[in-house]
Amino acid sequence: MNGIEREALKVSDAIIACQLDGKGGMRPLADVEAEQHGETRWLHLNYTHQASAAWLASTPVLPDAVRDALAGDSMRPRVSRLGDGTLITLRSINFNTESRPDQLVAIRVFINQHLIVSTRRRKVFAIDEVLSDLQHGNGPTDCGSWLVDVCDVLTDHAGEFIEELHDKIIELEDGLVELQVPPRGQLALIRKQLIVMRRYMAPQRDVYARLASERFPWMSDDDRRRMQDVADRLGRGLDDLDACVARTAVLADEITSVMADAMNRRTYTMSLMAMIFLPTTFLTGLFGVNLGGIPGGEYRYGFSLFCLLLVLLVLGVAWWLRRRRWL
Repeated sequence: MNGIEREALKVSDAIIACQLDGKGGMRPLADVEAEQHGETRWLHLNYTHQASAAWLASTPVLPDAVRDALAGDSMRPRVSRLGDGTLITLRSINFNTESRPDQLVAIRVFINQHLIVSTRRRKVFAIDEVLSDLQHGNGPTDCGSWLVDVCDVLTDHAGEFIEELHDKIIELEDGLVELQVPPRGQLALIRKQLIVMRRYMAPQRDVYARLASERFPWMSDDDRRRMQDVADRLGRGLDDLDACVARTAVLADEITSVMADAMNRRTYTMSLMAMIFLPTTFLTGLFGVNLGGIPGGEYRYGFSLFCLLLVLLVLGVAWWLRRRRWL
C-alpha cells in the first residue's frame, strides 16, 4: 500500500484508524510511515458522522457497490463477494444504555487482503474488545484473524444473552410450580426476544459457515477452522433458542391453566357460599314481609330465636356439604 493510499485512508472523525503489526499489536495510522506496505489497515467509522459519511461516498479505495452498503439501512446478516473484497453484515447484542439487548446492533465490514473498513451507527462492544486485545499485543494479526476474533466475541455476547433468557425461563418455571403467575407482559417480552434472536442469529450462523467453507484469499486454513468452530457454537445457541421458544409455549399454556384453575376455585367457593346462605336468605325474605300473622311477631324473644335458627341452619347446610365432600 503506497503513500497515496495511506493518505486516502485518513478520516478526521474515524473511531479507529490503525495498522495491524502482524504480531498481535497495532499502531495508529497517523504514525505509520508512507513507504510501509503489505500490512493490514483498519478503519472503523460511524457512518452518521459528517466526515465519515463524506469519505464513504467519495473514496476511490472502496468499490462503488460497497459505499452505499456500508452506510445503508440495517439488514439481516449476509456475505457478498465484491471484486477482490467481501462485504459482510453482522448483528451484535445491544449493550448500549437505554436499549434492550434484543435491539440488535448492525455492523458492516468490507474486507480484502490488506484493508478492513467497518461501519456502525450504534456502538458495538465486540469491536472495543478486539481493539483492547490489539492494544495489549494479543489481538489479530491479519484480516482473516481479525474477522474470526470479531465473530468469536459476537458469538460470546449472543451466548451470554441466550443464557440470561434461559435463566429467566427457569425462574418463571420455578414460580409456576409454586402457583406464582408472572407479571403481565414478562413472558411476552421473553418470547419476543427469543424470536428476534432466532431471526437474526440463524442467518448469522449461515454467514459464519460460508466464511468457513469458501476459500477467501484473505483467510488462512486455520482461520477457516476457527470460523467453523464459531459457527458450530452459534448453532448450539440456536438449538437452545428453539428449546426456549418451545418452553415458553408450554409456560403460556401452564399460566393459562393456573389462572383458569384459580378462577374456577373462586367461582366454586362463591357457589358454595351462596348454597350455604340460600335457606337463610329464603327465611329472612319470608319473615320480612309486612303482613299480619308472622309467627313470633308478638313474642319477646322471637327475633333472638329466629337468629339462632338461622345460625343452626347455616351450620347444618355446611355440615351436609362437607359430608358430601363438596367442602
